This record gives sequence, structure tokens and C-alpha cells, in this order.
Amino acid sequence: MSAAAASLSAALSSVFLHYHREQIPSRVSFSRPLFQSSKPSFYVQSKPQNLTPPKASDPETTYFDTADPDEVYTFSPPERPEGFIPPPSFDEGPIESEEDIARAYEELYGPAYSGESFLGNDVYVMDSKVKKRTGLGSQMKKEKVRDGFDERVVQVRRVTKVVKGGKQLHFRAVVVVGDKQGNVGVGVGKAKEVVAAVQKSAINARRNIITVPMTKYKTFPHRSEADYGAAKVMLRPASPGTGVIAGGSVRIVLEMAGVENALGKQLGSNNALNNARATVVAVQQMRQFSEVAEERGIPMEELWK
Repeated sequence: MSAAAASLSAALSSVFLHYHREQIPSRVSFSRPLFQSSKPSFYVQSKPQNLTPPKASDPETTYFDTADPDEVYTFSPPERPEGFIPPPSFDEGPIESEEDIARAYEELYGPAYSGESFLGNDVYVMDSKVKKRTGLGSQMKKEKVRDGFDERVVQVRRVTKVVKGGKQLHFRAVVVVGDKQGNVGVGVGKAKEVVAAVQKSAINARRNIITVPMTKYKTFPHRSEADYGAAKVMLRPASPGTGVIAGGSVRIVLEMAGVENALGKQLGSNNALNNARATVVAVQQMRQFSEVAEERGIPMEELWK
């Protein structure tokens, strides 16, 4: 009985395979016998693509297969239309002056690109003016900036920073810059070398320029007091011929600003940086008599009454 069932199964499998081979196209091939799985896996063999370029059907299309590389061709430009006016040349216009060029740069990029700031000084002095020499024993070379401002070093101190591996030694410099015409600035900078610290503080001072109000006798219009931190500074006007009677960083700030007759006193801490900044704050609180009269809406004569 089992032998008859096995022969019947083999006969049915052969009939099924013969039927499917007639129905499926010849490009389909089986990867395994059909009687082993109900869902046979097969793959389709795609026809190879024709990679030959198509022939040009346009009779006007030409190729360079028959061109002679040694032949000389002459270029014949098209004729100009009637009423054609050639554009003016770049060099035919009037020569622009430096003021016109600076004005054009200001309209496009702002006043800083004209090379002058609002105070009339060169704005590029804020850029780094340091050249580093390569090789053994390289040093920082400082270029002197010619912008009308003088520099005075108030203080240079060693500062240390405690880190995981030990202590890092740096130098902190306090510098005052001024043109002795009413403009002065205080700056501070730190670096691993003294020259670099002084230069960084000078650049920082140029970015913090203020204007000092003065009378025709090179003194203050009125008295003022201000503090910065624990430092407190008192400033008083003086008569002509008195000179600058002050000490420490207060005297340096007043001299660099162009003040010739004034009295100054440090009432609090002796810290040079805080006293210099307190002097700047006290100067910023001062106002000219013309400004006060304009705010009150009265003439200068009535202001003295």
C-alpha cells in the first residue's frame, strides 16, 4: 500500500512540473525543486541593455569626426544693429578722489570701513600689531601705533592661577592712553609676557575712550566725586598755574587727558586699577555749563545767577 502511494506521488509531481514548465517563460528558472516547498523561489533574468549610442536622426547634426585639426578657422562676428551705442569704457570716466571712495565704502559697509572713527583716529589700531618670529628664541615684536594717542603704564603685576597640575604665571598690565586733548582711556590685559600684556591692555584702553569736559583754562567745570569698588576719588577744579596736584593713577589719567590745573585725592583703596576707573567715572559725571543751560532752556547768563 505504501509503495503504491509513493509511485502515485512521483507521477503527480512529474505531471505538475511538466505543466508549469510549459506555462512559465523560458527566462524564468527555478533555484530548487518545486516539490520541496509550497512557495518556490525563482529569479528573472533581465535582458542585456543596448549601450550603443543612438544615431542622429537630425540631418543638421554634425560631429567632429571629420574635422581637420590643422585647419585654420576665422571668426566672423555678427554685424551690429542700427543705432547701437557702445558702452563707455571703465577708464573713460572721471577720476574718483579718496573722499569719494571713502564715502562709497561708508554707504556700503558703514563708517568703520572708511579708515576713520568718530574721533578721527585710525580704527585699525585695534587690530593685532604683533609679529611672531619663528625659530629658536622667538620673541614678540611690537610695532608702535601712530594714532595720536600716548601710552603710560600704570602697573604691571604678576598673577598666578592654581590649576590641577600646579600654578600658571601670568602678567597683568594697567595702561592709560590719551591724546592730551580731552580723550583718555583705561585698559587692562593679561599675558604670559610683559610686552604682550602691555600691548593687550593698550588695545583694550583704545576701545574705552571717553571725552573729558574742560574749560579754556584746562581744568574741570565743577567738582565731582565717584567710587569704583572700594576706591573713592575726589576731583576739584583749580585756578590757572596750579598744576595737577594728585597722586597715583589719578594723576596719570588727568595728565593723559590734557588737564593742566586740577586737584585730585584718593579717599579709599590704593588699588591702581580701581582708582583709575573711579577717576573715569568721576569725569563722566561732569557736564559743561552750555549743556546744563540747554537742558534747562535758559541762556548762559541766567545760569550764573
